[in-house]
Amino acid sequence: MNLNLNHKKAFVCGSTQGIGKAAAIELASLGCKVTLIARNEKKLKQVISELPGSSGHDYIVADFTKPDELRQAVKGYLEQNKEVHILINNGGGPAPGPALEASPENFINAFQQHLVCYQILVQLTVPLMKKAGYGRIINIISTSVKEPIRNLGVSNTIRGAVASWAKTLAAELAPFGITVNNILPGFTATDRLQGLIESRSKNEGLSVEEVEKAMKNSVPAGRFADPSETAAAIAFLASESAGYVNGVNLPVDGGKTGCL
Repeated sequence: MNLNLNHKKAFVCGSTQGIGKAAAIELASLGCKVTLIARNEKKLKQVISELPGSSGHDYIVADFTKPDELRQAVKGYLEQNKEVHILINNGGGPAPGPALEASPENFINAFQQHLVCYQILVQLTVPLMKKAGYGRIINIISTSVKEPIRNLGVSNTIRGAVASWAKTLAAELAPFGITVNNILPGFTATDRLQGLIESRSKNEGLSVEEVEKAMKNSVPAGRFADPSETAAAIAFLASESAGYVNGVNLPVDGGKTGCL
């Protein structure tokens, strides 16, 4: 199996922590040059210092709550660096809460931060992927694409929209040697999960430990994933070996999702 990513360039969004950071590290370890994209420059510089490989890595400072600024930042970068083969679309999820209680603005903001920003990035990078004859677009979504998660009304809605968008793109871009796939992480040991645990603890009157235990017990594997395990799946989909894997939703969830 060829997982070598030498001579490949990847954009990794939301790459200063959690799954995004783990993905950047894994791709770099396979020889890929990585461009991190996030809003905190101090954290970006720290992650750059942790990436395997001595050169070729860099970053773009961009805030996904400001789509126009993201467009300008990435467009300006690509005018000087005309190469990208892999795009990892990844961002923090919307705040928890029932769908019925969410304001229209909650949905609009989440739609912009995820689907709209991902669309901007795809439109900017796909021409370079077409030129190279190689492209991998990988969206980090959620198992809620298959089974909605309780008390994540806005997130469930937006994740489903991104999944349908990706499936549509997969058919459009396949003739150009570009694949589009979705990773669906389950319970993964990140700051996002910790925040959800604390929110559930408060809402249900349970201790954090009780909530965490119940969540682990709901997973056949009996534990949370390490972000590096999700990153390994991302790296496979980014590789040449995954060239015929296109338009799929791949759960990385320890067997928790109860449907096919």
